[in-house]
Amino acid sequence: MTDSDASDASDRSDRSDEPDGTPGPDAFGDGVAVEALLREAGADAAGALWRLTGTERQLDANVVRLRPGATVAAHVEPDLDVLVLGLAGRGTLRCAGVEHTLEPGALRLLPRGAERAVAAGAEGVAYLTVHRRRPGLTVRPRP
Repeated sequence: MTDSDASDASDRSDRSDEPDGTPGPDAFGDGVAVEALLREAGADAAGALWRLTGTERQLDANVVRLRPGATVAAHVEPDLDVLVLGLAGRGTLRCAGVEHTLEPGALRLLPRGAERAVAAGAEGVAYLTVHRRRPGLTVRPRP
């Protein structure tokens, strides 16, 4: 995904592109315009369209889009609470056996240990997820 507007060229120096091509803010948490992100990604783009980057952050955040009828299979996150905010489209968020509508402005906390799943509606759905960052593996010399 690239910025198509030449006026955004100055913003590019503040962003770091991930190896998978997903743009993200620098370590200081620069943001993204959600409407522009969804528009520039194109109607067929799905998956993680954006995510936080930088090694010093304490949070992980992703903007995820599912195509119409697509699902995220039921799974359990044993260690992390996840906050989900609907951004565009409509879908169903199931958490701990209870179904909730996932639409723009819908905000839900998915507690750790609770089974969760997402199903996109007829127009697809885009949502933001935020949770504590998992520490990566660190190789340290022996003491």
